Amino acid sequence: MNFNVIIIGGGAAGISAALWCDELNLTSLLLEAQNELGGQLLRVYNAIKNHLGIEAESGRELRDRFLKQTENYNFTIRLEAKVSEVDSENKTVSLINGEKISATAIIIATGVRRRKLNVEGEEIFKDKGILESGKRDQHLVKNKNVLVVGGGDAAFENALILAETARKVTLVHRRKDFRARKEFIEKVQGNPKIDVLSETILTKIIGANRVEAAALKSLKTSRINVLPIDAILIRIGVEPNTEILRGKLDLDENGYVKINSRCETSVKGVFAVGDVANPISPTVSSAVGMGATAAKAIFAELNPQQSL
Repeated sequence: MNFNVIIIGGGAAGISAALWCDELNLTSLLLEAQNELGGQLLRVYNAIKNHLGIEAESGRELRDRFLKQTENYNFTIRLEAKVSEVDSENKTVSLINGEKISATAIIIATGVRRRKLNVEGEEIFKDKGILESGKRDQHLVKNKNVLVVGGGDAAFENALILAETARKVTLVHRRKDFRARKEFIEKVQGNPKIDVLSETILTKIIGANRVEAAALKSLKTSRINVLPIDAILIRIGVEPNTEILRGKLDLDENGYVKINSRCETSVKGVFAVGDVANPISPTVSSAVGMGATAAKAIFAELNPQQSL
């Protein structure tokens, strides 16, 4: 098939872009590297109550509602379609299986991923004491000792959630000050089950078959202390999935795609939507709106005489 638009990424932004493409009679192909649509929504286990018009008990439930809404729309979906290269000038996308697909325009909706510490043991103990989510894994830490790494809202909120069942939660952050909101900081500091260690870094995760301890280094004294723990949750922010775009599009110093008010990148005909291009407001609401903006901008380019 010949497509007007190729959308790379099947999260909230990509789904919204596909819906709006069909609304505007633009043929679109939605490529998703995983085996189901949803992107980061599938890793949100808390209730979502701040997306106007819809509340959901989890990101997956919200994803399901999005897909239900698109059932009567017509766009092509390819799952497990991992992109290996984007030719921004020629508007061609290459898949890892060697297939090449071209279109009039491309929308990048590749999102972000959780940043890793890249310390010894981080990969070895995945699913062996390294937690995915405080909400999802709360039952796994009942009466156990847990380490949380990070200084933002996510780290503090998860520390509070885990403290509801854990014996003890230790929160470590490399800086003296925290990025978390004041209300989270006050709740954590007032919780007798949570210890906070600032200016401290995790240097190694220790264990035999699963997590048993963590090596913590004080940045003030350089002293290393081994803390016995049963589980660890890492929340040190996110980074954009833009490796395949380096040298093809203008990125900012943190790797996010630079866009204008039309969600268009530095290359005409290539757009970026959602968290991959929005470090200021990485929310479901922003992603959905950006998907609509890009689709409308493409329509306007292809139909200069037709008013929306």
